[in-house]
Amino acid sequence: MRNNIHTANESAANAAEPSNGKRQRVLLIIGTIFLTIGIIWLLLWLFVFSKRETTDDAYVAGNQVSISTQVPGTVIAVFADDTQMVKAGQVLVKLDPTDAQVSFAKAKSALGQAVRQARQLVEVAGQNDAALTSRQLDLDRAQADLARREPLLAARAISPEEVAHAREAVKNANAALDMVKRQSAGAHALVDGTSLAENPSVLQAKAVFRDAWIGAQRAAIVSPVTGYVAQRAVQVGQHVQPGQALMSVIPLHNLWIDANFKEVQLKHLRIGQPVEVDADAYGSSVKFQGKVAGLGAGTGSAFALLPPQNASGNWIKVVQRVPVRITLDEQQLQKYPLRIGLSTTVKVDTSDRSGSVLAVASAAQAVASTEVYVQDLEKAEAEADAVIRANMPSGNKR
Repeated sequence: MRNNIHTANESAANAAEPSNGKRQRVLLIIGTIFLTIGIIWLLLWLFVFSKRETTDDAYVAGNQVSISTQVPGTVIAVFADDTQMVKAGQVLVKLDPTDAQVSFAKAKSALGQAVRQARQLVEVAGQNDAALTSRQLDLDRAQADLARREPLLAARAISPEEVAHAREAVKNANAALDMVKRQSAGAHALVDGTSLAENPSVLQAKAVFRDAWIGAQRAAIVSPVTGYVAQRAVQVGQHVQPGQALMSVIPLHNLWIDANFKEVQLKHLRIGQPVEVDADAYGSSVKFQGKVAGLGAGTGSAFALLPPQNASGNWIKVVQRVPVRITLDEQQLQKYPLRIGLSTTVKVDTSDRSGSVLAVASAAQAVASTEVYVQDLEKAEAEADAVIRANMPSGNKR
């Protein structure tokens, strides 16, 4: 019986050995797979994920140019509406020009009058010069007459009264000459050292004319930049004041991304690092290329309308986020236009960490500029010069 039991145990052991060997092989395969996955993940982390920062808290931003009037007035026409494209210098809103045109007409006549008064001053100075010559001749005549009479008085050929009258005539002529000299000096003080066009009174009237001309032109409100109209609030018949927002113009060719990275992600971010942007509007099929333009000077909560007060007793640490500006390729924006406020996902390649964290130089050029209003000043100057030439003597027009 014992032999039977021993034989049965040996049979069971021999049957279990193949089963245990199979289990060990399965466990070895599974362990190898997990080890391989771990090695792959480690390599990905070392060479890919550790050199990339990603966030989906990123939104498209851009300039929102607010359109307002520079002079008060009543709206008589609106030439642009939401979603429409406008070009720099295009008229968007027109105001009632009546008051501005009246002021311009007054300034134009005042400028012409100033030029003619300056001409009159030049003529007065010339008249005083002629009078000065005449008075000098009178004095010479009186002195010569006195010189002839004084010897006759010594010879008792004439009466003393005649000599006294001659002496008084010399004094009067001398006084008249002195008066004319002073009048001539006063007249020349208003005209010497300057031309008619550069006369101070003409320049003052010219400045008033330019102001009135620009005021008349500003009855037509123009767009300072090329873009698309948004947030139109102005209506026909509305009385508007300087600084009042009428509409906005968005230049969609100049957009950027404001990506809010966690403070723990800022360690390896540098200016100039390449960025890949996925916009939710286009999905992953369109990859926008950009670069890190700069990191914000503070967290979003620090610049909030109501910044947090962390000195209270019930304090909870919250991970802060810092805005990072990312510039986009303008050619891609023309092909795949974006809108302000769209959601995006950004991936920053931090492999190259040689750049600076903060900007080291100020901007060499204007961040934004327009030449629209400079043209108004040049046109006003040309109009004023035309009025001055029209009121000059025929021989002096130039």
